[in-house]
Amino acid sequence: MISFIFRTITLVFILSGMAFSFLFLILGEPTEENWRLLWEQDVQEIPLIAIMYFVIGAISLLVSIWMSFIAKTRENAATRYVKQVVDPDFTLKKNNISRALKKALLQANELIETQRKSLQRLTNEKAEANDKIIQERIIAERQRLARELHDSVSQQLFAASMLLSAVTEQEDELGSSKKTLQQVEKIVQQAQLEMRALLLHLRPIALRNNTLAQGLTELIVELQQKVYFHIEYQIEEIELSKAEEDHLFRIAQEALSNTLRHAKASEVELLLVARDNIGILRIQDNGQGFNIEEDKSTSYGLRNIAERAVEIGCTYKIVSVPDVGTIVEVKVPLGEKEILAEAEQEKE
Repeated sequence: MISFIFRTITLVFILSGMAFSFLFLILGEPTEENWRLLWEQDVQEIPLIAIMYFVIGAISLLVSIWMSFIAKTRENAATRYVKQVVDPDFTLKKNNISRALKKALLQANELIETQRKSLQRLTNEKAEANDKIIQERIIAERQRLARELHDSVSQQLFAASMLLSAVTEQEDELGSSKKTLQQVEKIVQQAQLEMRALLLHLRPIALRNNTLAQGLTELIVELQQKVYFHIEYQIEEIELSKAEEDHLFRIAQEALSNTLRHAKASEVELLLVARDNIGILRIQDNGQGFNIEEDKSTSYGLRNIAERAVEIGCTYKIVSVPDVGTIVEVKVPLGEKEILAEAEQEKE
């Protein structure tokens, strides 16, 4: 608003100067005798000089509004392009932007791609170094799992035990016993889901001899035999680095673990495909969902997913709608890797 007012006042001064310069050329030196008609001459009892200032003000206001509209339009367009510049498949298809902005956006995208590749290379080196300390991580993971088992599953099993004790004391009250047994069943089922979800975290070397597609397939086949919901999956073999496979597998574990522990879903869909040189991993459920801004029960798992995606230069999206479900999607740029893999398959 301040810039709009300043622009309008500036235009008033500029146009006034131009108007008086024009009058100087026509009327000559600004003396009372030469310029008297400006205040003596009137149109419908309005002095000519007042009309002149009114016109100058109106023109200045209209020009200022037009300039503000143009600036806002360009700002919105630039903001839209800047938000898109982080995408690995970023392209400039429109020609209605300036050459300087187009050059800057392409340079920014090239810089981001360079940093992404550097980050991927560092992550690969980190993954190789992690092999030397994997035993320590296994021990720490088991200790964490033991603590969580004690704090969650053990407490639920204890509650189930207490309810079963109550059943034995109420054998003659069939209605009450039936209700109590139903409560016990729900608690035990939830305890089993908690146990399976926690055990998903005990796979630090699950992909040592498998590809990501093989590891995910085995994981889903194993879960289908133990969980109460249906799992649909479409998995394709994708050429990925060791770090990318490891991180994507752990992201899938984390997402499925959150589904087991919190979603109360009846259907889960897992997708691993490659489209347009982009690898896509998506886990979607039809559970109870949550408010990402308010619900902190899954914040630790979501933070792990985000950190792992960023570490390998991926873009990620987590969308959840209460009573509708949750989607976790990670996109990894394949670039030349996928093209080379397809070329090798054609040769074979």
